[in-house]
Amino acid sequence: MNDVTALDYLARRASSTTVPIVLLKSRAFSKWLQKQSAVTKNWVRGVRFRPRVGAHCLIPARDGSLSRVVAIEGERYLTWASLASALPERSYRIDGTMTPDAANDAALGWALGTYEFTAYRARKGKPATLVWPEQADQAHVGRLARGIFLARDLINTPAGDLGPVELADAARAVAKAHRAKCSVIVGDNLLKENYPTVHAVGRAGAQPPRLIDIRWGAEEHPKLTLVGKGVCFDSGGLNLKPASGMKLMKKDMGGAATVLGLAQAVMDAKLPVRLRVLIPAVENSVAGNAMRPLDVVRTRSGKTVEIGNTDAEGRLILCDALAEAVDEDPDLIVDFATLTGAARVALGTDVPVVFGSHRPIAEELVATGEQVGDPLWQLPLHRGYRKLLDSKVADLNNISSSRYGGAITAALFLAEFVGPSRPWVHIDTMAYNLASRPGHPVGGEAMGLRAVYAFLRSKFSEPS
Repeated sequence: MNDVTALDYLARRASSTTVPIVLLKSRAFSKWLQKQSAVTKNWVRGVRFRPRVGAHCLIPARDGSLSRVVAIEGERYLTWASLASALPERSYRIDGTMTPDAANDAALGWALGTYEFTAYRARKGKPATLVWPEQADQAHVGRLARGIFLARDLINTPAGDLGPVELADAARAVAKAHRAKCSVIVGDNLLKENYPTVHAVGRAGAQPPRLIDIRWGAEEHPKLTLVGKGVCFDSGGLNLKPASGMKLMKKDMGGAATVLGLAQAVMDAKLPVRLRVLIPAVENSVAGNAMRPLDVVRTRSGKTVEIGNTDAEGRLILCDALAEAVDEDPDLIVDFATLTGAARVALGTDVPVVFGSHRPIAEELVATGEQVGDPLWQLPLHRGYRKLLDSKVADLNNISSSRYGGAITAALFLAEFVGPSRPWVHIDTMAYNLASRPGHPVGGEAMGLRAVYAFLRSKFSEPS
């Protein structure tokens, strides 16, 4: 993981050389400019600055040094993420007062905008530094940023350096930092402990498969269980992916990475929950003992699954983890998984798909994501498509008999192991930015983390 985090570019105090940033709405710029000196007016007109949303202008002093920055307000934290990556290396502060929410957005946006994955090369230059806004909740911003950075770092790490062993080590480190218990079931012990589908998917990998289990919190608190898909690399198995489909498969543990980042934030905030984290960690590899198409696997729940395609492995490892989660009768289960290309076809790569056994919970989660600028969108868990998972030799098949509605049928497969009455949310995520935008560089991304964290804070109120 990175030795220096983007939080290091938020300073505790200003200095005599700290440059103020004046934040304006586009419509207020002309009025502001009218009050400025002739020198400033001439400069702004000379550089042909246009007050478009998200734009900024560097204003010099008479001696040529940087006097201030004028920024035009854009979308929430993205304004600050853009400034963090665009401004020259200096110390900056925000001019004027802000609401606590706006101050948090500014600090988090700045942190996200200065993130860079530096495990394999030095940082490209030193970013600008922002003095913490006075009204910002530093603990809140810090825990969100650290959770996102953890997830990004894990996803960005190549599979050669982050297999099931290293993913388990990362989980142990998170647990140790928050005095949580972490146990790991490895290899053939998965069969002894009745996690047969996790074993079946991962047994061909160079590193044995494992189930990571973190427990934290007081027994009397509501039970929250987070489940993350931890396929550290997905070759497709014997249904081998083409090169283009395999290229980004180091990110196929993005669900597990997001869950670890979210769990870290939950524990750091000391939310009053009985938290459990379940991560099945495997490599879906090709070897003589790999599972084969049309094999039948008996799952932890007792249901049998025909393997229609070995490349639909994520739902197989998740079904055992979800069956274990249900056994504890939790108040809420949330799973994250890079599960289907169909979800990306439906919503593109920036917006994770949400499915829920209880529609009001899913709707509230989507609304929360809208509020915090971490978008999610709900698709229906349409039971009419369940028949597409029928098998002639087993209780169900791991792939649909139709080429349509793939995200829905994958969610319906998981729903078989949760049951209709259990409060459960399934998030099908890309977990990766294919192109850079402010605060979201190319690479691993904790999509949905902030939305779910905000939802959990509202559902499970923090202690006074």
